[in-house]
Amino acid sequence: MLYYLAQYLKNAFHPPGFGIFQYLTFRSAAAAITALLISFIVGPKIIRALQKRQIGEQAKAELQATGNHASKKGTPTMGGLIVLTALLVPTLLWADIANVYGLLIVFATAALGGVGFLDDYLKVVKKLPKGLIGRYKIVGQVFVGLIIGCAVYFYPEIFSQVFKEIHTLTTVPFAKNVYFDFGILYIPIIIFILTATSNAVNLTDGLDGLAIGTVGISFLALAVIAYFTGNSIFAQYLNIVYLQGSGELVVFCAALVGAALGFLWYNSYPAQVFMGDTGSLALGGALGCMCILLKKEFLLPIIGGVFFAETLSVIIQVSYFKWTKKKYGEGKRLFRMSPIHHHFEKAGIHESKIVVRFYIIAVLLAIITMTTFKVR
Repeated sequence: MLYYLAQYLKNAFHPPGFGIFQYLTFRSAAAAITALLISFIVGPKIIRALQKRQIGEQAKAELQATGNHASKKGTPTMGGLIVLTALLVPTLLWADIANVYGLLIVFATAALGGVGFLDDYLKVVKKLPKGLIGRYKIVGQVFVGLIIGCAVYFYPEIFSQVFKEIHTLTTVPFAKNVYFDFGILYIPIIIFILTATSNAVNLTDGLDGLAIGTVGISFLALAVIAYFTGNSIFAQYLNIVYLQGSGELVVFCAALVGAALGFLWYNSYPAQVFMGDTGSLALGGALGCMCILLKKEFLLPIIGGVFFAETLSVIIQVSYFKWTKKKYGEGKRLFRMSPIHHHFEKAGIHESKIVVRFYIIAVLLAIITMTTFKVR
């Protein structure tokens, strides 16, 4: 909104300095700072409101004797409201709100945040043990994926002419001028990606600061990717696909990094608030949607490697348990507990050390992601 206001004032009154609002780098930096400030302003208020209404987390029974999980009981959850407020408000203020890339990423984030909010509300307010029934949660995720998929597949011209020509294609990491065509399967692929990434971040949100920190690192790398992809000069130099208008996604990424830092202020060990499904589903969906819009779907296992590993550990654990139960009559576990961050916790490693090590891995994965532009 400020982008259009500045344009109007510049054209109507010609004040000096207002041309700076046209620069993507300025608006991205402003979005990050605004997100951080909003986190500091609304964070304590939302935390107090959650505490007042006794909207607290229940400690996991399997971890009661491990680390400090017993003390986590009663810690306010639904803190994703802080993240979403600090993310969406700066995006709407500083981004070009008529840009279709921005509209779709905001829609995906807000809609999946709404699904997560309903789940948290039923779980901690209405005291339903399972919250939103799994199949209904999947329906919400599929609906969001269907909207994004239909927009990309049936209406590619709303993005750009170049996007229309490659709307079912995606780039292949470490390969120059090689594209993979999903064809008619692109819509179900998009639904799968959004569902998988939103659930993957949700699974990762098990230790103080783990999910929000790794998401922030991933989006810092995505901000660079979006900037290169939306800049014709850089895109030509790096020999990557140029998507006109996709540069506006940098503003969203910058706002998310600022919101992540702001929320980490309260979510770092020992956490004052958890983001719950309200935040984790929204951020996971945003991660998947970003890679879809930037034609970087195959980069997800790298840039989101931490989330991929967490999900894989759950799949392996469940599959191994079922296989051993069928073969030996008694189910056995491959990990002490899944997702894998709890395996390390049960091994006696303090959660703060686990989180920092996962941050280091996330940074390394982000660097590897950047190398895919030149190592081809």
